[in-house]
Amino acid sequence: MDFQTFNYQLTILERHLDTFGHMNNATYLQIYEESRWDFITKNGFGLDRIQELKLGPVILDLHLTFKKEIKNREQITITSKVTEIKNPLVSSLRQEMRNENGDLCSTLELSVGLMDLQKRKLIPPTDDWKKAVGMVD
Repeated sequence: MDFQTFNYQLTILERHLDTFGHMNNATYLQIYEESRWDFITKNGFGLDRIQELKLGPVILDLHLTFKKEIKNREQITITSKVTEIKNPLVSSLRQEMRNENGDLCSTLELSVGLMDLQKRKLIPPTDDWKKAVGMVD
């Protein structure tokens, strides 16, 4: 099954940098999360909807790699895509960060699920959630 790919663009600013002049390691996770919020919100599963439904995304594990430095004022593009359904409750999501030359700078592999925020447990993905992460048309 082929799932939808989402793109998110951002210019790296001074606030993203560490003392070595490249993007801080913790900032990668913040920017990856920003890109995820962007596509789920655009697909109808933003914070208002999460609060209304009392259902929300949860990260179960992640693997972050650094391939190439990202420096000040570089334009980056993050692509995000569900890559597999691991089981009825958990999916894999892959995110890649590329610079303006198309060089792969970082990857993030995530296991994600949908949590019932009242019962505090994972539930099978709803149709709304599947749409938000590109698992359906």
